[in-house]
Amino acid sequence: MTKKDGGDFDSADASENQVIFAGLPNETITELQDLLIAKDVYPERLEISTLACLGALVDYLKFPKNKQPVVVLELDMDIAYSFIVSQEGLLASRLLPQGLKSMLPVVQKELGLKDEESARKLFFSNTFDFTGMGPKLISRLINELQSSIGFFEVQTGQSIGSVICPNLSAKLNWLEGVIASQMGVQTLDINLGWVTQTGPPKRLVWMG
Repeated sequence: MTKKDGGDFDSADASENQVIFAGLPNETITELQDLLIAKDVYPERLEISTLACLGALVDYLKFPKNKQPVVVLELDMDIAYSFIVSQEGLLASRLLPQGLKSMLPVVQKELGLKDEESARKLFFSNTFDFTGMGPKLISRLINELQSSIGFFEVQTGQSIGSVICPNLSAKLNWLEGVIASQMGVQTLDINLGWVTQTGPPKRLVWMG
């Protein structure tokens, strides 16, 4: 395990009070792959992992010389993961107890649906425009997120400049714009010309 300057991390002498663990032994990965193959489980698509995504964003933020930190929000069904990154590295991370599932009761109530399962099917069907209802759907999530961001901004004196939600499906892409609007920031638009000018990202740095 290494520190942000590349030196060895010593828990006894470390001035940092936070640390991020990334990776696992190759043997563990091989065992898991063999287990999945033995059960005839194969992927339908490939997605960039959280760690690789954060590393790429840290590298990208050096390209336009954007000095304001960015919130990276990954929404799962039950929870959300909030990360704050800048060109310096990963500045903060927090698990939020509000995921996509927390929006379903609001959908059910607002549309007068008979049960939550009906709300789920409609929410993920891409047949209804939820943009106008968006602020109500994410109100609890935004409260949690703004609390986390507020603490970060007070602690560091830095203001969040934009937000990106990298793992949303095409049917839920509208959520990113609603989240940005409720946060009072812009969405982060990626200029892929950065890849050809800078090459692949080197590594993720944790700023403890």
